[in-house]
Amino acid sequence: MPAELTWRKAIEKVLSEAPGATHYQKITEKIIQDGLRSNLGATPAATVAAVAATAIKNEGDGCPFQRIGKGLFIWKAKAGITQQPPTPVEEPEQEDEVQYDIISSFGMFWRRNAIEWVSTPKILGMYQIGAQHVDFHKQLGIYLLYDGREVIYVGRATERPLGRRLYEHTADRLSSRWDRFSWFGLLPVSEAGDLGILPDSYLGPKIIPAVEAILIEALEPRQNRKRGDDLSAVEYIQKEDPEIQKKKVKQSLEAALGKWQP
Repeated sequence: MPAELTWRKAIEKVLSEAPGATHYQKITEKIIQDGLRSNLGATPAATVAAVAATAIKNEGDGCPFQRIGKGLFIWKAKAGITQQPPTPVEEPEQEDEVQYDIISSFGMFWRRNAIEWVSTPKILGMYQIGAQHVDFHKQLGIYLLYDGREVIYVGRATERPLGRRLYEHTADRLSSRWDRFSWFGLLPVSEAGDLGILPDSYLGPKIIPAVEAILIEALEPRQNRKRGDDLSAVEYIQKEDPEIQKKKVKQSLEAALGKWQP
């Protein structure tokens, strides 16, 4: 079995074989698809963006690839760009490519029955299959409850975190009315899968696109031709609580044993 590549070597391999400029998300997907890395962490796309940006910052013209747009990287040789020896460069201002200034992570149409509902439930998600899962039960932000595809409730998780708020809705007046939920979180996610702290303040110009992005994702208006830009890189897919599967296995065994009892 071939040795696992470093993130840097994996990025170089993907970009050197790509036909043109490639977004860091696509680079990440290709790394996973080709099995170049098995240890992905909780935020592989964020890691790819950070490693690529750091290489360009530290190596300057000596880096074999360069950034040509927001999140877009290209192999210099294929772009006809002459590679020069490393030269000292001033540290550029880096845009926050992956974890945006307002919304850091979100999940869409997660299943209620994929969670073991206790007072502190595990709200598990993965950036992509194969990545380390993250428990979002302490996440803060906004959530929506659905009856099928219809939004029946919009709430906020501030004083009480997401997991607690959702748990409360399993026993209140809405308990029998929702089967799915979406959420939009403010706390950043580390590579290790830990949630960070809430910023003290947000810049006003960042709030408007964040609100727009949430509304586009939540309401899916037909005349919007694309998703909310500020959410395009941070969606997590749901991971079923392992306790659910354990219960299913136990129930199956009990049913099978019951059939064979004399």
